[in-house]
Amino acid sequence: MSAALTTASTQPPSIAPTMSPLDRQVADTFGSFEPEVRNALLTLRSLILSTAVETDGVGRVEETLKWGQPSYLTPETNSGSTIRIAPITSGSKASSGPDDNAPRYAMFFICHTNLVEQFEGLFGDTFSYDGGRALLFSLDEQLPEDELRQCIAMALTYHLGGHVG
Repeated sequence: MSAALTTASTQPPSIAPTMSPLDRQVADTFGSFEPEVRNALLTLRSLILSTAVETDGVGRVEETLKWGQPSYLTPETNSGSTIRIAPITSGSKASSGPDDNAPRYAMFFICHTNLVEQFEGLFGDTFSYDGGRALLFSLDEQLPEDELRQCIAMALTYHLGGHVG
């Protein structure tokens, strides 16, 4: 789904006039984030959408809000497990990291899957983890894009039966 989201400015993302109200809500949600975190989350969004296109069996990805967070589903094929992205709020168990002053953000997965456990088994300390539910990122760290694309592809194809466990 292509939302006209602007990443280079501190202004909220712009909205194409033909977007549905739900798309507008997603864009407004991105617009509510601090600019640096918004840009980082838009990078995750781009990785999710481009990985979906490159991954066999995924089909169309729907962008929506779940728990007030941008979320990505595979409604046509039901191949995947929902992926959510969001800033980590201060006071959250996951809010402290390598540099407690650097804003953090996360890619969340359904906790009753074994996805995060698989990621940790494959990639070890490449990522920071929040139990069985999330990959954690800090604005002062470089994203491991190749490994992250593999995690995204695994989540988007989770129900196709190729997962471990």
